[in-house]
Amino acid sequence: MDTSGQRIKIAVQKSGRLTDHSLHLLERCGLKFTQSKDQLFCYGENMPIDLLLVRDDDIPALVAEDVCFSGPKDLNNVKIATSYVNLLNDFLTKNSVKAEIVYFSGAVEIAPRLGKADFICDLVSTGGTLAANGLVEVATVLESEAVIIQTEAPLPDWKQELVDKILQRLDGVLQVHESKYIMLHAPRAALGEIRSLLPGSEAPTVIPLEGSDDRVAVHAVCRENVFWETLENLKAAGASSLLVLPVEKMLA
Repeated sequence: MDTSGQRIKIAVQKSGRLTDHSLHLLERCGLKFTQSKDQLFCYGENMPIDLLLVRDDDIPALVAEDVCFSGPKDLNNVKIATSYVNLLNDFLTKNSVKAEIVYFSGAVEIAPRLGKADFICDLVSTGGTLAANGLVEVATVLESEAVIIQTEAPLPDWKQELVDKILQRLDGVLQVHESKYIMLHAPRAALGEIRSLLPGSEAPTVIPLEGSDDRVAVHAVCRENVFWETLENLKAAGASSLLVLPVEKMLA
């Protein structure tokens, strides 16, 4: 999804000696992608970066292009396909947009290809399906989230204990989702700055280094979506011997 041009597009040779090396290099940089069925587009899941797999001869022209929609005002006098007619109608009314709504019961993303609509309004999670069909985001109608709810009716002690155990495990899994355990050495004088650069944990563990009075080892859990930026900032702050490991489970 391209929200008002806020995503970066990287053109990569679709086949050749550099293709696999280029994709592997980007993955090693912490980027995760969902590839379209035609294998020509990769949507960035954890960073606003997408890949276009094209002929190397086309890359210069693609780099020179920069076309996107600017918002709801671009929806005037167009056809919009959706399964959520009332929701879309309310959004258009609030934004003073006059557009024709075309009802689709499913597979809304193919409506533009069928010539049935110019735009679509659909429910998405990552936006990978939209991107795979050559679609970009113009505006967000609303944002939603999934939550866990429990009945207000009293539960037997054994059942409530089991529910609490499941919730605790779910929390442990979610806490470490895409997280890494990072270890490093740093000067004691830099601990304040080091701590401020380590999100994702209540507090880092600080261990004195044997044979050194002014350097310590620091252990902490960091989110991968800020990992590279964090790593670079830690190094600039004086950290060294940085080591990153995967995290499987964690109970706070």
